[in-house]
Amino acid sequence: MNKLPTILCLIAILGGTALLAFGNTTGAVPTYAVSLVGKYLCYAILALAVDLVWGFAGILSLGHAAFFALGGYAMGMYLMRQIGTRGVYGNPLLPDFMVFLNWKELPWYWTGFDNPMFAILVAMAAPGLIAFIFGWFAFRSRVSGVYLSIITQALTYALLLAFFRNDMGFGGNNGLTDFKDIFGFPLQSDAVRRALLIASALFLAACLLAARTIVTSRFGKVLIAVRDTESRTRFLGYRPERYKLFVFVVSAVMAGIGGALYVPQVGIINPSEFAPANSIEAVIWVAVGGRGTLVGAILGAILVNAGKTFFTGALPEFWLFALGALFILVTLLLPKGILGLFARREPPPAAMPAPEPAE
Repeated sequence: MNKLPTILCLIAILGGTALLAFGNTTGAVPTYAVSLVGKYLCYAILALAVDLVWGFAGILSLGHAAFFALGGYAMGMYLMRQIGTRGVYGNPLLPDFMVFLNWKELPWYWTGFDNPMFAILVAMAAPGLIAFIFGWFAFRSRVSGVYLSIITQALTYALLLAFFRNDMGFGGNNGLTDFKDIFGFPLQSDAVRRALLIASALFLAACLLAARTIVTSRFGKVLIAVRDTESRTRFLGYRPERYKLFVFVVSAVMAGIGGALYVPQVGIINPSEFAPANSIEAVIWVAVGGRGTLVGAILGAILVNAGKTFFTGALPEFWLFALGALFILVTLLLPKGILGLFARREPPPAAMPAPEPAE
């Protein structure tokens, strides 16, 4: 895999973030733009996670939004614990929605979320654990193709229904919101917004480097062989389910990190983040940018979401039509995505010389 696109992407991510942060300190860049770009970078982490499993392992996951949302809920639980007496009901021990629902004590699974490091660990561990359990059964049963895609979509829909319930203890339909502080600093301050943008850029860069290290290693070569010809790889003595399980768990952890960074920048997390449509959108981002390129997934996520911001503001009723048309056009005209336009084209093979006539 060529290093140049990765290097250029890292320069664009880190350099662009530095310029935005500096522009915000001088007043040239408004704070809402900083938060908006930070949100795009979180989406790019999700797209990178999807590309890792779809582009290099052949696993078309339609449920990665679930891992993104789980990471977001873990961070949201920490942020809710920081509200304290400043909530509507002023209870320092219980979030407002629990007081409203007449809960008497904090559920045991909320224990520890007053510690930010614990919340960050759970944001990675919870998606990773669910991905491991799901992948263990799915890959060992050799479920693949469209059947696996349907099962992943069923997983995220089941979580959507579960988190909608008030008795789950996660805020029900309204979710978690009205956050005040993060790491002891006011969440709405410009300095915190800049810090979250920089953190999103650094984690995106780290995830890109980690993903590239995986796919360019010997492990990655076997993974690509599993994607292309799983049965032949199995006959050569490899265990494809182990390779797929590992990369699926790593991808879920990446998505959880993206969700944890996303929530403090948008100020809310609710069950709608589990919606299957969100996972399908992530697949579209990867397809638009270029499946199996890593950098293309990041590019697609940023470009599509920037277009979404424009369309939902100028022509909100046409956004879904524009998204569908974009996916169809890319599928028909750019099967390798935007990044495929810049891929090195191999020269056509030379024609075989005609045999000389026999004398």
